[in-house]
Amino acid sequence: MIERNSQLSIRKQCELLSVPRRSYYYQPKGESEYNKELMALIDEQYLKDPTYGSRRMTAYLRRKGYKVNRKRVRRLMRKMGIRTIYQEPKTSIPPKEIPLTENLVEGLKIERPNQVWYTDITYVKVPGGFSYTVTIMDAHSKKILSMKHSNTLDRRFYVEAAEETVRKYGYPEIIHADKGRQFLSRDFLNVFGDEEG
Repeated sequence: MIERNSQLSIRKQCELLSVPRRSYYYQPKGESEYNKELMALIDEQYLKDPTYGSRRMTAYLRRKGYKVNRKRVRRLMRKMGIRTIYQEPKTSIPPKEIPLTENLVEGLKIERPNQVWYTDITYVKVPGGFSYTVTIMDAHSKKILSMKHSNTLDRRFYVEAAEETVRKYGYPEIIHADKGRQFLSRDFLNVFGDEEG
């Protein structure tokens, strides 16, 4: 490192280390009073509603009369260690037009492969949204028959998983899923020959 009490001048030490001299003399500046005021408001609003991201926080500060852009708000939020808490996707809300069926698996003795398949969609928070994984598992062997990943809940990804599994293993006697709209969709039910829903 660069030392003041060295035999070499500071200029020579900087030159040997390939460090610009201005870096040696640089004194980092703290946040301005204006930014500190913004940070206090950001903190106050975040405690009230942690789902506020930089876009909503910018709009909030503008409504309060502050002239800010999103870039500044994002930088301040990052500096404060504030991370938006996102609302989880509502994947298990059934569509109203499809009547719910009874639970056929409850109390059933599972004795053979392809008697019952379980399927579910798992979601994981990733930067910029969610990543989704659909899994189809045989209840008897506990073997994962199919697993597909997607960045969207587009119906193609879980319908394709079902189609691939049926092609490879044949049809199950029962396909058991939560009451999520994906598994009650016509496209998904048609894979298993259930046009009635």
